[in-house]
Amino acid sequence: MSRFKKLSHSLYECKYPIVFCPKYRYKILRGELAEYFRAQLYRLSSQKDQVEILEMNVQPDHVHMILSIPPKYAVSHLVGFLKGKISIHMFQRYEKLGKSYWGRHFWSRGYCVSTIGLDEEMIRKYVKYQEAKERELEKTQQEFKY
Repeated sequence: MSRFKKLSHSLYECKYPIVFCPKYRYKILRGELAEYFRAQLYRLSSQKDQVEILEMNVQPDHVHMILSIPPKYAVSHLVGFLKGKISIHMFQRYEKLGKSYWGRHFWSRGYCVSTIGLDEEMIRKYVKYQEAKERELEKTQQEFKY
């Protein structure tokens, strides 16, 4: 199986480690609440075409995930979608959360994201190699011109 995935006009491998926290970093994601959260996260991510949760670790005060996200989605929009929808579902199911999270803001505003991809040094070598090969090809083509 190829490590790259396909869309109609692109071939991609876009994996992102993402971390976000409940507001005030309250240690609230435990027991039934954590299980419900986890199930909602899988359900919501499956609603987006070709978004896949590769790894997930729910800690009481933060969430680590590795997501495979196709290039047609902005990471910020997907994280906003997940955090927003899960927040709505959590407040509907667990009304007691409204006492700790007045204003119905369950998550901290930001998140942390990085990229997982090919080795940077390997890419740099490939780019330099391509440049050298292009020069060599141009030189060869000019030698054969009349």
